[in-house]
Amino acid sequence: MEMFVVSGGRPLKGRVSVSGAKNAALPIMAATLLADGPVTLHNVPQLVDVATLARVLVSLGMKIHGDTSAALHFETHDDSNVTADYELVRRMRASICVLGPLLARRKRACVSLPGGCNIGHRPIDLHLKGLRAMGAEITIENGYVYAEAERLRGADIYLGGAFGSTVTGTCNIMSAAVLAEGTTRIEAAACEPEVVDLGNFLNSLGAHIQGLGTPFLTIEGVERLSGGEYRVAYDRIEAATLMIAAGLTRGVVELEQVPVADMTAVIETLTHIGLKIDQLGPLTIVDGRGLRSATDLVALPYPGIPTDVQAQMMSLMSVTPGMSVITDRVFPDRFMHASELVRMGAQIRREGPTAVVQGVEHLSGAHVMASDLRASAALVLAALAAEGETVIRRIYHLDRGYERLDDKLNSLGASIRRVDDQPVGLTTPEVPMELSKHRSSRAA
Repeated sequence: MEMFVVSGGRPLKGRVSVSGAKNAALPIMAATLLADGPVTLHNVPQLVDVATLARVLVSLGMKIHGDTSAALHFETHDDSNVTADYELVRRMRASICVLGPLLARRKRACVSLPGGCNIGHRPIDLHLKGLRAMGAEITIENGYVYAEAERLRGADIYLGGAFGSTVTGTCNIMSAAVLAEGTTRIEAAACEPEVVDLGNFLNSLGAHIQGLGTPFLTIEGVERLSGGEYRVAYDRIEAATLMIAAGLTRGVVELEQVPVADMTAVIETLTHIGLKIDQLGPLTIVDGRGLRSATDLVALPYPGIPTDVQAQMMSLMSVTPGMSVITDRVFPDRFMHASELVRMGAQIRREGPTAVVQGVEHLSGAHVMASDLRASAALVLAALAAEGETVIRRIYHLDRGYERLDDKLNSLGASIRRVDDQPVGLTTPEVPMELSKHRSSRAA
């Protein structure tokens, strides 16, 4: 297992490119199961999650070859297997996205209930409700979802949940509906750009999906989808993370391939805090050297501040003068990073789905542990701004969703070392004599 050792206090400076979007690439990869012919995907990021889903697809009879830095090629050579095994699916929640395509194309599916980051309760009941509405017979036994339908039928489906629309649920239902008989109408569909990207991909193969980017989707089922070629969108979450890194280190960074049109809420919030963000042709220039002011922000479904940026924003708020209030309406329990930031000197108080952050003058290096993907990024960003050295463990979370983030930050002047996880700078404290005697007597 590996960890990061980060030496903070270095303003970032230079130019770096944003990678393809993980949250778009994964459901698109799953949807290649629907195609009759070969599919080539460009701009797929090199991530652990991508490799995991590729193994799921290979187990389902697909051939995958190529270099993700150029293109990945997908083609089904054996459609007899319909089981996505627990040992693979448990590693990543997005694996559930194979459920809809398998059911629509192969008439049956057996998919393990998903795993992934520990960021709160994320049931798949809305996925199953939508597939049942289209005529699927579904049971859950021994941790697996068993689904069967000779052919799915179009239906009217409502996908609103307690905390907004379901992104993966919309992807699953939309992918299943493209081969269903008749018309499917989805109300309260997720509007995230990654859902739009999946819809555009399916349309490029011959699907008929209207209303992408709105809560109302109309899908006319077709008999088959062809093969094709498609470029995955760029990652708005990675772009936001790099912008916040520039702000935290009071640096100036030039970013290439920023999906600016999908980041209005993030850019407006960062500008309000005090970052200067300008567009110069294809470059997005982020200047983090200005004065800062506290702000309140709420993580909401698109077009609001993404929940996937909430943790990184908390790192920035930790060193922003004044009191900021951060609320997450998507995953109200997604605050496990707060206690680790406190270890670095942040002043954060949790109140239900809200964190109250009192900005401090500086953070200090410490030994911290990542709890999930975006928490990992938040700790790396905080470490860049902290005085001294920070050791971050469980960085495997980071590698699931960021392509070479440490290399990108180092190219901008950061000091991040990836080393084997081992005690660093720790000594065993002496046990007081009286406590030692107490332990000995109890052991006796």
